[in-house]
Amino acid sequence: MEEKLRQVPSSCIRVCLFGPESSGKSTLSRKLSEHYNAPLVEEFAREYLQELWDKEQKICRPKDLLPIAAGQMDLENKAAASTDRLIICDTDLLTTKVYSEAYYDGWCPELLEKVALENQYDLYLLTYIDTPWEEDDLRDRPDRRLEMFKAFESALIKYNRPYILMKGGVQERVTKATQVINTLLV
Repeated sequence: MEEKLRQVPSSCIRVCLFGPESSGKSTLSRKLSEHYNAPLVEEFAREYLQELWDKEQKICRPKDLLPIAAGQMDLENKAAASTDRLIICDTDLLTTKVYSEAYYDGWCPELLEKVALENQYDLYLLTYIDTPWEEDDLRDRPDRRLEMFKAFESALIKYNRPYILMKGGVQERVTKATQVINTLLV
């Protein structure tokens, strides 16, 4: 299982969207992917957990974390193998770690934590909670958005990850992100 959770070596630049639910990650990741004509690594957990909800009316369980992580890395590794320039990741394993700790009283599977800390990204785009909350089958805790945002920001600081804060409307975020990403592509 450990190999399924590791990044395949690649010369491409990896940009990861990072932040709590309903904070504009998917919208921004799609816009950046289109702008750069770069592969988009979508969030595997959304499809996995929606299927779990549709079939069994169950939410994420601890036993789902490693399969979600393996599915995410499969998508990312395929994207990285398709280019040597840039990939845009709607999420990463550090996100899964943050959620695991938030939902399971500080617990995270040891293997997930190990690999989440080993995998590397050139830039994290930390999305702030100044976007409207959008309800769906999977999202919860709209009243705890600030708490979750702080957990995400704390993880980036604790693990010394390079990041910039994304605030404002979609176009403002795209403009700020492209300015920084352009410096990485030089």
